[in-house]
Amino acid sequence: MSEQIVTVRNLKAYYLMESYGIERRVYAVDNVSFEICKGEILGIAGESGCGKTTLVKVLLGIIKPPLFVMGGEVRYAAGDGKNILTLREEEIKGMRWKIMSYIPQGSMSVLNPLRKIKDTFQDFMEAHQPDIDRTSFNNIIKEHLLSLGLPLEVLNLYPHQLSGGMRQRVTIALSTIFKPEVIFADEPTTALDVVVQRGVLQLLQKIQKQSNNTLVIIGHDMSIHARITDRIAIMYAGKIIEMGDTRDIFSIPLHPYTRYLINSLPRIGDKSYKTSIPGTPPSLTDPPTGCRFHPRCPKTIYICSKEEPPLIEIKDGHKVACFKVSNGGEN
Repeated sequence: MSEQIVTVRNLKAYYLMESYGIERRVYAVDNVSFEICKGEILGIAGESGCGKTTLVKVLLGIIKPPLFVMGGEVRYAAGDGKNILTLREEEIKGMRWKIMSYIPQGSMSVLNPLRKIKDTFQDFMEAHQPDIDRTSFNNIIKEHLLSLGLPLEVLNLYPHQLSGGMRQRVTIALSTIFKPEVIFADEPTTALDVVVQRGVLQLLQKIQKQSNNTLVIIGHDMSIHARITDRIAIMYAGKIIEMGDTRDIFSIPLHPYTRYLINSLPRIGDKSYKTSIPGTPPSLTDPPTGCRFHPRCPKTIYICSKEEPPLIEIKDGHKVACFKVSNGGEN
C-alpha cells in the first residue's frame, strides 16, 4: 500500500437526541477503520443515510451537537500524526483548507447570492490569510482560475448569473485555492446533467493531478466511482463492509450488498430485468444484531444474525466483512 496520509481507527460518531426524557442514539458511524493513501482518488459509496456524510464531517473535525464522537482516532500525516479529535477548534481551523478541504453538496449553499464571486473569494482569502494585499490576492485568484480553465469573467458575476455547472466549478476552485493535501467532495455532481457531470469530474481529476493531492469522492452513484476512483469503500448502515481496488470491486464484488449496487447499473445493450435490493435499510437508531445487512441478504447463514463480521483482507488489499466469504464459502 502507498504512503498513508489519513488513518482512521475504531471511529464511533453518534447523534444523541433526547425526547420526553428518553435518549435516542443514531449509530451513524459505528466502529469504522480505514486508511486514505497519498495521491489516490478514493470513493466512499452506499445508499443515502448509510453514514457517508457524517463520516466526512468527523474527518474534517466538523463536530457539533447533536453529533458526538464516542471513540476512535483520525490522524493526518501532514498534521504531525496528531489525533484531530483531541485538538482544539483553533488548531483544527488552522488545518482546514490547507491540509484538508471540503466541497459540499449544492453550490448555492456555499456562494453568497448577494455578493459577486470576486467578493466571495476575497472574504475567503481574508478569513484565512488576513495579511494578504490586494495585488497578491488578484494574482492568486487569476492564476488559480486560469490553471483550472475557468474564465476570469465569472469574478464579476453573481451566483444566479452562472449555470449550475459553472457554480459548482467556482465552488471547487474556492475549496482548492490553498492547494490542500486532501479534498473531500460530497456528492459533487448532484443535480447536474450527465454532460456537466463529466466536466466537473474532469476538473476534479485535473486538480488532483496538477497538485498531486488526494481526492475523496463521497456519493451513491457507482458509475462515477467506476469512472474516476482508484479504490472504493462501501458503507452500509454506519459501517464499511467492503473496500478495495476499484477494478477488483467491480470485477469481483465479494459482499452481497456490493453486488446489488453494481448490478443495478445500466449497461449498453443489456435488456435484462433489474432487481432492487430486497427489504429496506435498517434504522440506525436500532440496527440489527450481527451483520447489519443480514435481514436483506439472500445468502445469510446462522452466524450472520448472531455475530458482527470483522472487516478482513481477502487478497491484495481487498477487504470484506462477510462470514460467507471469510469462511471460504461461495458468495
